[in-house]
Amino acid sequence: SSMSLAQTFLRTSGRGARAACLLGALLAAAAPAQDVQPSKNAGPYVPSPQSVVSDMLRLADVGAEDFVIDLGSGDGRIVITAAKVFGARGFGVDINEKLVKEANEAARAQGVADRASFTIQDLFKTDIRKATVLTMYLLPNTVNMLKDKLLNELNPGTRILSHDYPLAGWIP
Repeated sequence: SSMSLAQTFLRTSGRGARAACLLGALLAAAAPAQDVQPSKNAGPYVPSPQSVVSDMLRLADVGAEDFVIDLGSGDGRIVITAAKVFGARGFGVDINEKLVKEANEAARAQGVADRASFTIQDLFKTDIRKATVLTMYLLPNTVNMLKDKLLNELNPGTRILSHDYPLAGWIP
């Protein structure tokens, strides 16, 4: 298959670790590396293939009780799939106004606007404390700039999925 997943992940009990880390080696079209200003541009828009989205959400064992937050949500496919297929609720943030508009329109068209919404927002300033599952498909330097935010704001047991790029030093 086009994927080689690290099939194990850590769910913390809250003793010591602030967040669970789930990093799959999800192989798809990788965004090219480049220098970016993180709060201005976390990278080019490269959507995760739908098969990767489904595999990510299955691997995280997403269900109706989950709240999914997607940082750099693009066209919204991750949160929309989480709502439509897995019954979850959540939101996505992106700085591209056109993509946020398309994502909200797609959520309405697919009948999940009551459970999936999207806003124009800087991912570094987004309140992520409500997440039980956090997803991202961002460039490596941006992913690693989020480490402190993830550790400080996420609750123990939160599953983190990073498409293509791992958090340096974190073991899946």
